[in-house]
Amino acid sequence: MRHLIFIISIISTSIYAQEITGIVYSNGEPLPYTNIYLKNTSKGTSADENGHFRIKNVEPGKYTIIASFTGFKSATKKIHIKEQPIAVTFELQESEMLDEVVITGTLKAVSRLESPVPVEVYSPIFLKKNPTPNIFEALQNVNGVRPQINCNVCNTGDIHINGLEGPYTLVLIDGMPIVSGLSTVYGLSGIPNSLIEQIEIVKGPASSLYGSEAVGGLINIITKLPEHAPIVFADSYVTGWGEYNLDLGFKASVSPKTSLLFGINYFNYNNPIDNNNDNFTDLTLQNRISVFQKWDFQRESNRLFSIAGRFFYEDRWGGEMQWTPEYRGGNEIYGESIYTKRYELLGKYQLPVSEKMLLQFSYTDHNQNSVYGDMPYLATQRIGFTQLTWDKSLNNHDLLLGTAARYNFYDDNTPATVHADEIIIPSLFIQDEINFSERQNLLVGARYDYDKRHGNIFTPRIAYKFKPTKDNIFRVNAGTGFRVVNLFTEEHAALTGARDVIIKDELKPERSYNINFNYLTKLYTKSGFIFGLDASAWYTYFTNMISPDYDTNPNQIIYDNLDGKAVSKGISFNIDTLFPNGIKLLAGATFQDVSQTEHGITQKQMLTESFTGTWAATYKNYKYHILIDYTGNLYGPMRLPLLGDLDPRLPESPVWSIQNIQFTYDGLNQFEIYAGIKNLLNWTPNKGNPFIIARAHDPFDENVEFDNNGDVIPTQENPYALTFDPSYVYGPNQGRRLFFGLRYTLN
Repeated sequence: MRHLIFIISIISTSIYAQEITGIVYSNGEPLPYTNIYLKNTSKGTSADENGHFRIKNVEPGKYTIIASFTGFKSATKKIHIKEQPIAVTFELQESEMLDEVVITGTLKAVSRLESPVPVEVYSPIFLKKNPTPNIFEALQNVNGVRPQINCNVCNTGDIHINGLEGPYTLVLIDGMPIVSGLSTVYGLSGIPNSLIEQIEIVKGPASSLYGSEAVGGLINIITKLPEHAPIVFADSYVTGWGEYNLDLGFKASVSPKTSLLFGINYFNYNNPIDNNNDNFTDLTLQNRISVFQKWDFQRESNRLFSIAGRFFYEDRWGGEMQWTPEYRGGNEIYGESIYTKRYELLGKYQLPVSEKMLLQFSYTDHNQNSVYGDMPYLATQRIGFTQLTWDKSLNNHDLLLGTAARYNFYDDNTPATVHADEIIIPSLFIQDEINFSERQNLLVGARYDYDKRHGNIFTPRIAYKFKPTKDNIFRVNAGTGFRVVNLFTEEHAALTGARDVIIKDELKPERSYNINFNYLTKLYTKSGFIFGLDASAWYTYFTNMISPDYDTNPNQIIYDNLDGKAVSKGISFNIDTLFPNGIKLLAGATFQDVSQTEHGITQKQMLTESFTGTWAATYKNYKYHILIDYTGNLYGPMRLPLLGDLDPRLPESPVWSIQNIQFTYDGLNQFEIYAGIKNLLNWTPNKGNPFIIARAHDPFDENVEFDNNGDVIPTQENPYALTFDPSYVYGPNQGRRLFFGLRYTLN
């Protein structure tokens, strides 16, 4: 009887099952190879070369059918299948992929296409292609941007843009400069990816709007408005090395006019690994928690008012494998232990006046308790920032006027900081964007800062945009940048365990002069091929550049204003391509020459690659709900800091690459399962080198002999005349590992 019922049910299903047919258009032309699928089912197909599609054996019922094609806006229709076949027609519109709203380049919310300043935009989808525990690591797949690890032991680092070192990069959250030299890596850690609306990157000086530190470029992390965030989200993954990362959050309506966005990031790695057999941890052990919340208040006339805050705490250590906290600060077992506690507050308030005036503010308190071997580094940094802008349109002029004030407090226990550094820097700035026509506009701007240590600082800029067609844009930007330097950031202090920091003279502010050419285009074909190109060429000239000298004395880092010039020049290309078979490719390449000339001698800047390549290839099989992401980067040679002529380590890094692959299944309602392999090639910097950390067996230099000038004497025990030095680093020591994760999103 059971078999009879089963046979009858199969026959009845085959009788009543129907098919869905249709065609997909775009701009009146058939759109081939579009993905068509029924939501929450395994039924799906792809359109043929003429845009036609057919889904067979669909049981009667109500469905949601979706047409999706990368580069176009997805279309959704409700259908009800009864006893007759059904035909569906879709008309897909080109997506606004090049038309994202950006604010970084001009301090205004404008279309990326209309901005006279080129801005690169990266969404949370980009971050998901290679899941990382922080944004710092995620930027490794952005062309022209490189996370630089500055210490083999503690793994702290900074962000290089177009070959310029981390102190030249300004990091902002929601437009507020809450991060500076002491804490770049911490400002880019602990923000759950699900809370990020987008990441905006400007390459080149932006000091005319953002002041000191925005010399090489800036990174602006835009967090979501509560109304745009999911109701609940969770994302957690583990790796084969024992790393564990958790992002968790929710949004809530506290009252009819008040909404809250809350997120927690927790990261833990507590599994010492020494694959290169130097008795030092290959990866710093970490225990980190970050709590973020953002309050949004509804006001009359939709005026803005939001406040956000974040608390960050981290305990990290690296060192000899047998190190435990009881050895912290001693000279028996070498370890670098860092306790970091950080508070951040930022907000924006639109004044209740008829004019468009916006008050923004931020405050950070950063406390660091670190030891490097037996050398303590205790530092406190407080930064307060407030800014008032007036946005005014007059005929074809779009004006922005503003005033800002920045409060800096810095103190540490190093001999160079005899007194705490405390200063207030007031600023004025003005910007005028002149719209000559729909095709061209001109932006002129200037900023004035007063620093009592250095006097008046003036930074002008000019930008011209020409748009001959809707899909072709030419931009020219020129301007100046400046940077007031505080050398004693964590990364430099981390090296004092091996090298002394020497300041020869009173340091003057750095100045730079920059010009940038940019071309942006997009091409669509009837065959379904889409091609986008973003190309740039730049030239930056530095005066008064402050450069670390590793070469004069291997036991010292000598800082002084360069008696000469420094130049950064190069070209970069980003392509965004969609093939008819559904494969999407984001790829970029940068070729650069960053050099310094002093006393007639020109040499390449230390730790600066000559070329970079990045890629992210994606393929989505809609029928089986499988997404494949293949990401990677490629770096050219860079000059490395050796300890002398006898140092046997490579003077230049080889060409190296880190590649990753990820598989994601999203066929479950509200859940995504993902897994993959990081560092497929198992590349680490010790390959081809006799060692990475110099004298890892003698971290306190107990068996090193010096002459009367303080230079190391070669001995039988120390034939290369080395001291303990963990600063020879240009890439991560972490090899191949598997990862597995689960995401949950309730919208």
